[in-house]
Amino acid sequence: MSLGEKVMVRMRMSSHDAHYAGELVDGARMLALFGDLATELLIRLDGDEGLFRAYDSVEFLAPVLAGDYIEAEAELVSIGASSRRMRFEARKVIGSERDPKLPASAARLYDPPVVVCRATGTCVTPKPCQRLVIDPAELIVTAALVGAEITREQTPHLPITPQEIADEAARCREAGASVLHLHVREDDGSPTHRAERFAETLAAVRAKTDCILQVSTGGAIGMSIAQRAEALLGSPEMATLNCGSLNFGNDVFINTRSEIRDLAGRIHESGAVAELECYEVGHVEEALALFAKGTLTAPLHFQFVLGVPGGIGATEANVRFLRSVVQSTGPKGCTWGVAAVGRHQRPMTELAMRLGGHARVGLEDNIFWEKGVLSEGSAPLVRRAVDYAQTIGRPVADPARARQLLGVRAS
Repeated sequence: MSLGEKVMVRMRMSSHDAHYAGELVDGARMLALFGDLATELLIRLDGDEGLFRAYDSVEFLAPVLAGDYIEAEAELVSIGASSRRMRFEARKVIGSERDPKLPASAARLYDPPVVVCRATGTCVTPKPCQRLVIDPAELIVTAALVGAEITREQTPHLPITPQEIADEAARCREAGASVLHLHVREDDGSPTHRAERFAETLAAVRAKTDCILQVSTGGAIGMSIAQRAEALLGSPEMATLNCGSLNFGNDVFINTRSEIRDLAGRIHESGAVAELECYEVGHVEEALALFAKGTLTAPLHFQFVLGVPGGIGATEANVRFLRSVVQSTGPKGCTWGVAAVGRHQRPMTELAMRLGGHARVGLEDNIFWEKGVLSEGSAPLVRRAVDYAQTIGRPVADPARARQLLGVRAS
């Protein structure tokens, strides 16, 4: 049992549930279903029924009538020392037609279901009663500082020179990041493929932080494999491996299978750990095929990139499915995280945290206006992610612990 897990029950409301006018079901019936689901979550988590302490909010959104089929769901969203915070939703999936022109037995399937009630609440399991609880997994926060395509015109806070990147890296480390995802540029802002520039930038960052340095071998569209592999000459601890081709906005990002294998081999030979960047489900399968052939070694770390036009959408269903593929078919010890672009970054990375995954945040993925103010660098986005992790009870790993979790050698 872990954060983000859900339980569900489906029941038909009977005439005994109807309280008003012989047909309308009392709203308290929905809360009773939520209480039963909360108890199940507590039993799965703690081995004890626990206590429902309070609802934080309750919204009754649509009427429920006798004969309706109600699907109620509860999700565990945070774990404290004894508190367990949950989110609830009840949906009408089938209802009687109640149309005098139709037979009395006529019914309809609601597609999509009608949400009839939402709530959030807190339960408590006293410490002596907690028999099965599992400590929430430590969270690894990756900061993506630079990006391959964004420019100074888009944000004045984009770091470009080695010293600017190092200074922003230090701010991200102070905010709670343990991994730095780096694209390296020339002083004019253009992507570089010069080994000496990578070495200079990585040295500047190492002088100011103890973070894991993860370079991108994706480079700019049109760069050769040899040019993209220049990033490895700076002796990074991790390197991003794009695991397939895709329509990338108005461009096409080409990664043939032979190129993927070439880069994977170079990353392995350099001693770096591959971060497996996946924009589609097929990219996950390709990474697992590389592992099966011995080109990649465990533990594997997957980064699901969501919301890129042309790639997989930024939805909860996609995150849960991608996670299930890794957990069901990947080797033991796999880790995974989410990077989502623009307005999707916050909700998708917070979802990943609740589901036991890790998070990548930063300007590279987050060039958009929020409440009228453009984020002043990547450090505020890191800090926001760390603050959220604390609210759901997930401790944040420092760089030393992140190295252990990711199987990274010490620099």
